[in-house]
Amino acid sequence: MKKLTVFLWIAAIVLSLSGCGKGQDTVEKNQESTESAYAAPLEILTQIVDAYGEDELFAMYGGNQENAVMDAPGAFDVSKTEELENLFGLPNDQISDLEDAASMVHMMNSNTFTGAAYRLKDGVDTQAFADAVKSSILEKQWMCGQPDTLLILQVDGSFLIMAYGEANIMEIFKNNALSVLEEAQIITETPIA
Repeated sequence: MKKLTVFLWIAAIVLSLSGCGKGQDTVEKNQESTESAYAAPLEILTQIVDAYGEDELFAMYGGNQENAVMDAPGAFDVSKTEELENLFGLPNDQISDLEDAASMVHMMNSNTFTGAAYRLKDGVDTQAFADAVKSSILEKQWMCGQPDTLLILQVDGSFLIMAYGEANIMEIFKNNALSVLEEAQIITETPIA
């Protein structure tokens, strides 16, 4: 009887130890899968623009006004809170959720096309952030014409893309984004009325 008890006790220890090892493998795989394929929001917007055909490109600038880049997306300084709120319709209480940002805006009129990519801080609820951005943009008072469409995409679990503008330009942007970005998913695509 003692031998059977000792055997069962050793078997229980061996099984529990092997279970711990498998759990660690699962944790390591989960940690690996949450790593993003992208280094920064600027990389995301650049990949989208690189997918444009020559006849699809438009005159644009990127980044915040102080450090604007011509004819390309640019990194956006997230400490420029007033500009984030005015240009992108980003609610002031959501700005603290940003780790990093990049933008691309139509040179003639921001209502024709404005796009931004955001890297959210760890632990930020992506859906709640997207809902706040959507509400803010749909409630915005527009000057110099109104954009047709609002698009919000989630990319890789860490990034959010927001864009609004004229319907045809938005369709090209959406198609390019979905074709070149891994794990891009539409969260919102809605007319702006």
